[in-house]
Amino acid sequence: MNSSRTPSQDDKRFLWHPFTQMKDWLAGEPLIIAEGEGAILRDTEGREYIDGVSSLWCNVHGHRRREIDDAIRAQLDRIAHTTLLGLANLPSIELARRLIGIAPKGLAKVFFSDDGSTAVEVALKMAFQYQRQRPDPRPRKTRFLALCGGYHGDTVGSVGVGGIELFHSIYKPLLMASLFAPSPYCYRCPMGRSPESCGMACAGELERLVRSRADDLAAVVVEPLVQGAGGIITARPGYLRRVREVTRECDVLLIADEVATGFGRTGRMFACEHEDVCPDLMVLSKGISGGYLPLAATLATEEVFNAFLGEAHEARTFYHGHTYTGNPLACAAGIAGLQVFETDRTLERLQPRIARLARHLATAAKLAHVGDVRQCGFMAGIELVEDRITRREYPAGARTGAKVAAAARPRGAIVRPLGDVVVVMPPLCITDDQLDRLMAAVEGAIREVTE
Repeated sequence: MNSSRTPSQDDKRFLWHPFTQMKDWLAGEPLIIAEGEGAILRDTEGREYIDGVSSLWCNVHGHRRREIDDAIRAQLDRIAHTTLLGLANLPSIELARRLIGIAPKGLAKVFFSDDGSTAVEVALKMAFQYQRQRPDPRPRKTRFLALCGGYHGDTVGSVGVGGIELFHSIYKPLLMASLFAPSPYCYRCPMGRSPESCGMACAGELERLVRSRADDLAAVVVEPLVQGAGGIITARPGYLRRVREVTRECDVLLIADEVATGFGRTGRMFACEHEDVCPDLMVLSKGISGGYLPLAATLATEEVFNAFLGEAHEARTFYHGHTYTGNPLACAAGIAGLQVFETDRTLERLQPRIARLARHLATAAKLAHVGDVRQCGFMAGIELVEDRITRREYPAGARTGAKVAAAARPRGAIVRPLGDVVVVMPPLCITDDQLDRLMAAVEGAIREVTE
């Protein structure tokens, strides 16, 4: 690197950042993270920030967690990578065993991949192929049903079941034709109902769609309990259970995308546990490696797996794979992360912090331009509005959420909005004092920008 140039200059010259309008980025001064520890990040100037979004929702145990660091170093002394195509490796075997041990009962097999998008892609292809190879083949079952406002990744298949127009509409000519049910978005009910009298009409419409299209539906794809990128949309209790019941009754597979909700985010290891639901396919990523290395997994039932067994000439094989599938370093990090959950009693100790976050959110809900506050465990979204009585949104060009995120930085916190929903999703290891400081920064930033 040319020593006369700064990292900031080189960033602008060479990097293209994801989900970032680069015209704005090039006009500003990038915040460059140099190191971190626990729930704290430090920039190149030595300033500290609380990581209020767990480095995009994946760093569950904090940065520089000794046990995970040591596990990766120890694995480096053995081997960094070897393919799972025709071979096996010890860390992937051990992590698969542990995942099945904690997953909803009924899931039996683990297929590793690289990230949430690819793990969803795996689930979609498995569901599609399963319907052709099941003992009683259903080749007409080719369609998928997902939720408006849903987000399942950025690869073409996963975008095909995505329901966020801003992200997905431009790619429609490339996509499969999926069906979409209304989002369980109570604050802005797509059915025009009120929560007190709706009878969960959104679930009723999903049930109607599944029943009417059962003959050609391969699977329903949902983010259980919380639609993440859609704005931390929290479903009412019983919604997921109704989805599971109607899909089972109509012989349609259920794919649960737990990329964001898995590994403690909702207060339990997996969101499906809250309603005692076992999907046919469950997608995991983000926290699976503790936020250290790219890793994902698609878990399947024995019934789905068995449909792919046969003689070589029958071509029943699942012809899908990635170079870094089951990477030993990433799997070693995953094993260590699961061990931390046990030794730290992470989920047990998280419950008081969930309650503490709820108290802070109740205070934030009283601010003049906060329309709605949504929380599920350690996932929270604060929706900003121009008028809380009429629920009128801010003009998109005002970029109110982005301004709040920017105002939080001088206060020592990093948060990332989803439009005008300020997301709060810190590492599970955050201390009470750090959580108090994070929420004070968020509340102060909202006041500064909106009042």
